[in-house]
Amino acid sequence: MLDIDLNGKTVLLTGASNGIGKAVAEFLMKMGARVAVHYNSNKEQAAASVAKYAETGSQIFKADLSSEKEVYALFEEVLQSFDKIDLIILNAGVFLSHTTNQNTEDWFTVWKKTMDINLSAVGLLTKLGIDHFMSHGEGRFIYIGSRAVFRGETEEYLAYAASKGGIVSLARSVARSFGKHNIKSFILSPGFTQTQMAEGFIKDHGEQKVLDEIALNKLTKPEDLSPIISLMCSGLMDHATGATIDMNAGSHIR
Repeated sequence: MLDIDLNGKTVLLTGASNGIGKAVAEFLMKMGARVAVHYNSNKEQAAASVAKYAETGSQIFKADLSSEKEVYALFEEVLQSFDKIDLIILNAGVFLSHTTNQNTEDWFTVWKKTMDINLSAVGLLTKLGIDHFMSHGEGRFIYIGSRAVFRGETEEYLAYAASKGGIVSLARSVARSFGKHNIKSFILSPGFTQTQMAEGFIKDHGEQKVLDEIALNKLTKPEDLSPIISLMCSGLMDHATGATIDMNAGSHIR
């Protein structure tokens, strides 16, 4: 029987107040991890998750990841509270529509915002994490990618697809460059997942459109992703460093 015990592990998890991040945070805390639960605006949900597992010593941390200054501050505040970080899960992201029918200035404004949150903040946290892990002799990154990287996305989500492609390349490069320093890096690439971020798409296009694209009979929920992420955190998947794990309900099979 596989026994995952994350007691003594400290995890920084971005975008942890709802959706995939919330489900993962609660699962990891259930496994004994101490989680730095990052949020931007939904303090109530973040605090409620931590309150369920108060015995873990987990805490909430606010930051707007579109602000370089706040990204730096987030990392520093977590270190001040916990001294050491063992794992960084880079989950926070936006899924913003910007159809090419818009004027170019408005289109590019959405592009820049998407890149700031989905890629630039991830890059900065990766650099801060590498420095920290190198000083402690080990560490693990988990990057939440997307099937959009491998099958492409529709024209109104070009920035989203490009940002996630950058994340996947970054994660692979971290794995290749720092494995000898005992730093591992993994990518989880979900398909359409039933989260608050996806509600707008369902409202506009209907749930049946999504169901018609997948091989299973129900949509992927955030809770479906938590077990594989906990396995990545445990060290039991270290020889898969650099790998991308697809969890998209069979909607894109490589």
